[in-house]
Order: sequence, then C-alpha cells, then structure tokens
Amino acid sequence: MAESRGRVWTGVVRVGPHRGDHRVAARAVLSVGVPLLVLLLLGRLDLSVYASFGAFAALYGRTDRPRARVGMQITAGAILVGSMLVGTAMSFLAVPALGSVAVVAALAAAVTLFAYRAQWHPPGALFAVFAAGATASFPATAATFATALLVGGASVAWSLIVTTVFVLVRHGSWARPKRPRRAIGPVAWEMTATVGAAALLAGIAGALLVGTHWYWAMVGAVAAVGGAHVTARLIRGVQRLTGTLLGVLIAAGLLALQLPPWLVVVVAVVMQAGAELFVGRNYGIAMLFITPLALLMVSLASPVAPELLLRDRVVETVIGVAVGTLVAVVSAALRRQTPRS
Repeated sequence: MAESRGRVWTGVVRVGPHRGDHRVAARAVLSVGVPLLVLLLLGRLDLSVYASFGAFAALYGRTDRPRARVGMQITAGAILVGSMLVGTAMSFLAVPALGSVAVVAALAAAVTLFAYRAQWHPPGALFAVFAAGATASFPATAATFATALLVGGASVAWSLIVTTVFVLVRHGSWARPKRPRRAIGPVAWEMTATVGAAALLAGIAGALLVGTHWYWAMVGAVAAVGGAHVTARLIRGVQRLTGTLLGVLIAAGLLALQLPPWLVVVVAVVMQAGAELFVGRNYGIAMLFITPLALLMVSLASPVAPELLLRDRVVETVIGVAVGTLVAVVSAALRRQTPRS
C-alpha cells in the first residue's frame, strides 16, 4: 500500500522530458490565436468558445507521423463540431440538466470507444464532453446551429491548414504509412463503461449540488479516469484537482483586472502555449494554464459574476475528481475479480 501511494505521489510531481513540445505549442498558438483575433476584429468575442473548441483539433496527433496526424485532426475536428451541435440542440430544446447529463455521458462513452480504436492522442473524450456540455449551457436559438457550424468548422479548417504547413515545412511530405486500428476487446469496453459511468454520476452530482456548470464535473471525472491503469488514473485525478485549485487563483487575479478584450486574447494565447508545453510532461502544471484559459473563454461567451464562475469551477472539479477516482478504483477492483479466460 505504501509503495502504491509512493508511486502516485512520485507520478504527481514528476515532469517528463521536453520532446518537441515547442512545435506543438506553436501550432496551438496559431490555431487558437488567429480565430480569436478575427473575432476580436469583428467585435464577436462572444463566439470565442465555438472557435476555441474547433481549434482544439490542432491538439491531436502531436506525436504521430504527418499523415496520421492530419487524418486524426480531421476526424477529431468533425467530432468536436458535432459535439457542439449536440450541445446546441439540447440548449435549443431546453432539455433539463439531468437529461443533458445523460446525453453527454452517452457521448463520452461513444467517443472513448472510437478514440481507443483509432488510437487518438490525446486519448479519450475530454474535449468532446467539454464542447457538448459547455454549448448545452449557453442560450441557443435556431441561428446558433449555423453559428456553431460556421465558426467551429472554420476553426477546424484553419487548424488543418496550420498543421499542413508545419508538416510541409518540416517534412516536405506527409506520405507516411497509416497506423493500424486497435481491435475492440475487453480493455476497450472496460474503458468505455468506466468513462460513461464516471461522467454520468459526476454530471448528476454536479447538476443537483451546484447546477449551472455541471459539465465541469463531467470533464473532471473523464480526466480522472483517463489513465491506462488505476495508478495512472489516481495520478491524473490528483494533478487535475491541485492544478485546478491553483489555476483558479490565477484566473481570479486575471478576472479581477477586468482586462480589455484584446488583452484577454493575448492572455488566452499565452495560456494555450503554456498548456501545450506541459500537458504531455505534467498534467498538473498544464492545468495552471488550462484553468484560467477555460474560465476566460467562458466569461467571454456568457458573462457571469466572477466569484460565481470561480466557485463553480472549484466545486464542480472536486465533485468530478472525487466521483472519477471512486469509479476508477471500483472499476479496477472489478477487473481484478473477473476471471481471465
């Protein structure tokens, strides 16, 4: 037991080696920064969430060969835009919070299974859950569907252009063999069930105990069960919780400054760069950048009192990580009890 706890805490503080993360950060800065700059010039930063979620496509395949990376980003971009449309539909139809939680949990399970088979990197459904949950929480009209499709789709297309240019400059070509797809076996089904259950339970708890930002509990739970084994999941949960709590303090300072829109864009781009420099090396450090970035984007899209936004982020994250960790431990115990054939 002591040895296991030691592995967890060692994993929490360990910082992995730098492996070309600056190139990923540069792609992310261009992919996120240019759409935000365009919206700033148009005076429509209220649409920044749709642009940001679309630009997240650029974060996929960071360690993959060029052809696989571009293909992964196309697929991920389509799923991210689809997730935003699902969230918009729930908002437009005024689906109750618990109903939205059920739909997003089902989406989390489906994307987890797909991502496992396609060998996505980053793996799992975290961005899809965030995109669907956040857009479900914003007011929507019939015109919002076209807005989400246009802004989100344009950001995906721009991120693909950025990736393609980087590939051609660095490699000269993307003619590389494609990676084989994984077979769907017991491991894939266990991951799918674990993610779906964690997202559902966390979302229900978040909706009943807090309310407005229930999707943050789901995102926290999905992050906490995202590891390949229980130790990795515990490390991920602790890193997300500690990183979020410290990141909220940074966000509180930024929100208190009441920055002008152009400076919010600059800060968001800097935060995105910092996140990509560390997300593959230490998730907790990355959360110091991701948390303020997420809160700034949400505040632009749907202005609320900063103290309410910060409180909800902390409480929902605690709920999500607690539920995700519990589900991860139970899932591991059930797996050990299952007889192997």
